[in-house]
Amino acid sequence: MALADARAICPDLATRPADLVREATTLAALRRWAGRYSPMVARDGPDGLMADITGVAHLFGGEAELRADLHARLARAGMAAQSAVAGTFGGAHALARHGGGIIPDGALADRLGPLPVAALRIDHDTAEALGRLGLRRIGDLIPRARAPLARRFGPGLVGRLDQALGYRPEPVAPEAEPPHFGVRLSLPDPVGLQSDVMAGLARLLERLCEKLGRHHAGARRLRLELDRVDHAGVQVEIGLAGAMRDPARIAALFEKGVEEVDAGFGIEAMRLVATVTEPLAPAQIGPARAAPQDGMDDLITRLGNRLGFETIQRLAPAESLIPERSFQVLAAAWSRAAPADRPGGPPRPVMIFPPEPVMAAPGHPPARFRWRRMALTTLRATGPERIAPEWWLDDPAWRSGLRDYWRIETREGPRLWLFHTPQAPAWSAQGVFA
Repeated sequence: MALADARAICPDLATRPADLVREATTLAALRRWAGRYSPMVARDGPDGLMADITGVAHLFGGEAELRADLHARLARAGMAAQSAVAGTFGGAHALARHGGGIIPDGALADRLGPLPVAALRIDHDTAEALGRLGLRRIGDLIPRARAPLARRFGPGLVGRLDQALGYRPEPVAPEAEPPHFGVRLSLPDPVGLQSDVMAGLARLLERLCEKLGRHHAGARRLRLELDRVDHAGVQVEIGLAGAMRDPARIAALFEKGVEEVDAGFGIEAMRLVATVTEPLAPAQIGPARAAPQDGMDDLITRLGNRLGFETIQRLAPAESLIPERSFQVLAAAWSRAAPADRPGGPPRPVMIFPPEPVMAAPGHPPARFRWRRMALTTLRATGPERIAPEWWLDDPAWRSGLRDYWRIETREGPRLWLFHTPQAPAWSAQGVFA
């Protein structure tokens, strides 16, 4: 029911918004954990898992013992769950959401018969239409002829019924595991020189970048793990301004971190993991390759690893005609440079600052004015460009109303962006042109 209706019935009802992202992450973790009970585990909607335990139950002593072990382990983890074991996907789905249990072989129709028709994974409208005809339980549908049901409610209802009863196969189809971008190198003898570590890193990078290339991915963050002879671990982690799978360029970024590593009595194993990856399409290679962005990415990467990626920023255009809100400050590593030319519209200053009062002589625009203790004379003026405040935002700086902007070229040299407020006659400067 709707939340308003539920609160009308129960005024003390406590609710909180669902966190769909965290729920999906938890379900994915449970799916990996459930691999202890079956090699084939698939998602069953947003709140369930389906495992094919064919040939597995005897390893736990039977289906009842397997189910008891599952519930015991989940209870120790603080989780409550319902489970069911049946010979069909649809049967297990229906019973798990209506009490749970185990359906013996040959008893599907008897155990599923008392369950509501909604347990067949049909849509809400179909379930309501069946209820109006008195077909409220699965047992009411089993003896019915399939052809009239299919004509009246579509083939989906008949297909779900046959799947639940085992007349139509429905295998468990687990989703493919995401690729793991990690490689490892065991050394025959411990090493301690920086050159030896970099040589091992070069081998790891070749293998890792080859794997990234097969999956059309690039690394954004990498971690080098070094295992010392005394069982202590050392890690060197770098971030990249753009997705990359070039071994030579990545190796150069590890040099400073590897130089600071304390090798102790020697390093006996190395492991390289791409902890964050992004899709990266194949790129043209060879002498004709033009990659002007690569140099900028390398610069941002080197500065970001030293100063922090959030401190390297760039300006990007924003969807607003208000000068103060026409741009936004973004982290350079997580954004791309916008085109330098503003598409259409009047030109904008290269520098915009908060409005500064201008002492102006009479005239529109003023023939003479003072700005920052300089006496300036208007040589050429272009305008006006009227900009209205955004009525849906309460901006104290724009409470004076409309502004008429002028592009002023002065005889003394400065090219300014001046505006006049008709409601409260005054002049102010807000930008400087190149």
